[in-house]
Amino acid sequence: MSAFSPACAGILTSLEPVVARLLDRHLSSARPWFPHTYTPWSEASDYDGPLDGEPWRAGQSAMSAAVQDSFTVSLLTEDNLPSYHFEIATLFGRDGAWGTWVHRWTAEEDRHSHALRSYLHARRALDPVLLEEQRMEHLSHGYDSGNRSVLHGLAYVMVQEMATREAHRNTGKACGDPLGEQLTARIAADENLHMLFYRDLYRAALDLAPDAAVTALADVVCDFRMPGAALPGFQERSLRIAAAGIYNLEIHREHVLLPLLRTLDVWKRTDLTAVGEQARERLGLHLEQLTQNAARFRSLFARMNLDGSASG
Repeated sequence: MSAFSPACAGILTSLEPVVARLLDRHLSSARPWFPHTYTPWSEASDYDGPLDGEPWRAGQSAMSAAVQDSFTVSLLTEDNLPSYHFEIATLFGRDGAWGTWVHRWTAEEDRHSHALRSYLHARRALDPVLLEEQRMEHLSHGYDSGNRSVLHGLAYVMVQEMATREAHRNTGKACGDPLGEQLTARIAADENLHMLFYRDLYRAALDLAPDAAVTALADVVCDFRMPGAALPGFQERSLRIAAAGIYNLEIHREHVLLPLLRTLDVWKRTDLTAVGEQARERLGLHLEQLTQNAARFRSLFARMNLDGSASG
């Protein structure tokens, strides 16, 4: 289904009053914050180059490899904001309440990469040259959502915002730096507000088109991939991140999918036809599979920790 099909246009029009209401709620809840206040400027030092400072060395970082991986994935994902803006502006439009939300969301998200990069550079937590090379490569490829329908797009951003919230929070908790934890908690608070907007908008979409909305949700959940999945070395990094307990299948199931499905009352709906019931069954089977896969990975990571091969 094209994002510009009559059905999608009808959904956008029908949901616009809800967007306007949720936008007002968001603007009354969001609090301004400033990335520069989370950078330890007094503890930073010049790098090599025009300032003739000290080159970065691996031993300068006190963070574990898994935390470095998580910060790298988070930052490079946040860097790709131009592509995300293009995707949602194309899908939702730039007029009316939808357009106001798209631009406000983009402005708030833009703070995250600035704050993370300044903090990580000041802490000398990551190789700045490698980070810039990876940023150039990642942004040069952009991000393509695959021409989702409006319902698929809304379902995806809802799940993604929830997942990103958890990833930021857990990275901060694992980094061993109170300032890093404060910064990631502040970013996670933004992501939480964005998730609430999309979650409550999707609840309205479920009432508007129950079968189509549950089907889109099942499609997204059963094939979910984070937007940073195309990053170089993502698979290896994600395994280290998972082994460290920062973000793994168990967290994805217990702290992302189950709370969303419960709040949306997906299991209690009585207005579904056979099409919607089939999609709901797919969701249940997927959750069961996640439970089994999470248990297997948990056992694997335990063995890795025992033989010492999970370190480094």
